[in-house]
Amino acid sequence: MNTRKSPRYSNLQRQVKSGQRPTTCRSFEGGKYPERVSEAHDPAPGTPPPSGRPATLALALFGYTVARMLLVVVIAAVILFGGKLVGVDVPFLVAAVFGVLIALPLGMYLFKSLRLKVNGEIAAIEADRRARHDDLQSRLRGDK
Repeated sequence: MNTRKSPRYSNLQRQVKSGQRPTTCRSFEGGKYPERVSEAHDPAPGTPPPSGRPATLALALFGYTVARMLLVVVIAAVILFGGKLVGVDVPFLVAAVFGVLIALPLGMYLFKSLRLKVNGEIAAIEADRRARHDDLQSRLRGDK
């Protein structure tokens, strides 16, 4: 039977209760988290810098999604009509499945600039959110 009156907290729980970020990562040094993958994107040459607006992200994501879906449709159509040219009746479902399987790696290569644009927009929005969060935390601590 536990007779302690105060609850027992781990170091992690104490850090969270005191408002500190928990030091759960071994690479945590000096109060900064290590660089994230989304921050280390390499924008394609000639692309405008990310704006960090949700509408811009939605537009970039919509364009990337439509491009990938069109690639699947084109590949499935090539399989269907290519089969008919050589006299083979290819079922629609088989052509669609092979269209998806072929378009997955091909779309990553063909639409690299669109993908990097989406990644850049996500990184910009996250950086803005992180800055607002840090500002709020400093105001709550009374630093500002």
